[in-house]
Amino acid sequence: MAVSFLVLIAEAAIAEAPGEMPGMSGKAMTLQECVESCLKSHAMCLDTGRYCMEQQGSHVSAAHLALLLDCAEMCQTTANSLLRHSPQHAAVCEVCARLCEACATDCDKFTSDAQMQRCAQTCRNCASSCRDMAKIRI
Repeated sequence: MAVSFLVLIAEAAIAEAPGEMPGMSGKAMTLQECVESCLKSHAMCLDTGRYCMEQQGSHVSAAHLALLLDCAEMCQTTANSLLRHSPQHAAVCEVCARLCEACATDCDKFTSDAQMQRCAQTCRNCASSCRDMAKIRI
């Protein structure tokens, strides 16, 4: 069951253009919305890493690929932390937000590349979600 959920989240992250994030409409962020945002970012960063390897050139700098992979791992770790209702979730969410912002900034450098722009927006959405979740006691 968990694997099929992750597959659905990954497919959604790759297929859909990032729109308004849950919690940004004035309603409070929920734990499940933040988990989904983290899993979307996780999947997007992994997919973008694969994409970058196919593109070659500046897409495959060691620092860029490392940041994509670090962001993907941190997003997965954050989702796991939230699902466990970890008492340390705020610290984990804050680190995730910082990594997602760094990844978004790096991906934004590829201004004419739609995949990179989708990755940047997905990471920015996750960063916002994690910052909100860090303020909530679970």
